[in-house]
Amino acid sequence: MMIDLRSDTVTRPSEGMRRAMSMAEVGDDVWGDDPTVLRLQAVVAERAGKEAALFFPSGTQANLAAIMAHCGRGDEVIVGQNAHTYKFEGGGAAVLGSVQPQPIDNAEDGTLPLVKIAAAIKPRDEHFARTRLLALENTIGGKVLPAAYVEEATAYGRSRGLANHLDGARVCNAAVASGRPLAALCAPFDSVSICFSKGLGAPIGSVLVGSRAYLAEAHRWRKVLGGGMRQSGLLAAACLYALEHNYARLAQDHDHAERLARGLAEVAGVELLSQDTNMVFARFAASVCPAVEAWLKERGILAQILPRTRFVTHLDVGSDDIARVIEALKAYPGRAATEHDGG
Repeated sequence: MMIDLRSDTVTRPSEGMRRAMSMAEVGDDVWGDDPTVLRLQAVVAERAGKEAALFFPSGTQANLAAIMAHCGRGDEVIVGQNAHTYKFEGGGAAVLGSVQPQPIDNAEDGTLPLVKIAAAIKPRDEHFARTRLLALENTIGGKVLPAAYVEEATAYGRSRGLANHLDGARVCNAAVASGRPLAALCAPFDSVSICFSKGLGAPIGSVLVGSRAYLAEAHRWRKVLGGGMRQSGLLAAACLYALEHNYARLAQDHDHAERLARGLAEVAGVELLSQDTNMVFARFAASVCPAVEAWLKERGILAQILPRTRFVTHLDVGSDDIARVIEALKAYPGRAATEHDGG
């Protein structure tokens, strides 16, 4: 198999996961009687420390339903410029939810400075969208948001009458990296979306957690957005398997990313930018990006080589694979760094 470092979404279900899917007891989840979906929702709600949970086909849909359940037409969500909910989800909040995003610049550590949040909140005046929601992301760019910051930001949001949503697509990575329970990371938020098709290795699925009353509203929006599935216990079984077998092992992905970062720092001309959890960022010269990408592919390695390249480790990338990637980059016939392009 190719070594695929493009994302942690590229994992294949293991044999154990496939068996769990094939043996799943199913019902009709639109009728609310799929037992495996109900079990997944109960388990995730307990792990996250919330009253209830709701299964979604995708993280994008979970985030959109979450925003729409918090906000009405003409309302506003404060979000980071680099946030997935703002930058990579097709503008869904605005297009489908009639909710105005108010983006502000992320700090280097991924946080949204409180002074910028305060400045973005609109006065209660008919001239302005009504600011209803603060949305954070953890991890963001692989970085774990500092716990003290999260407490401060969400407390400030509540003091200004805002609800708090967490795009927790990789919150399990954040929990493992910080050594804190998942419930502790979810506690400051009214709603959290948790993705199972990234580092946890399920083929599909996200779960939104929150209060029962809130999720009743989100359930309605899930239906409106086309997220009502039938015998989805087949998919829920994969998520349950992932939670049981692939949660603690996220630490291995973090170790592999750290090892990859050390190796990249030794590659002539490659500028290592950062490494956090399962993500490594490095700078390559724009002029050599296509050639380096082709060179790696010829050697069984998939990576999207850009001037600012992201390498992502996951359960299908082992220690030997990391060694192969480093060896291949060191063997590239020429220097790959920004110095070729003058910056």
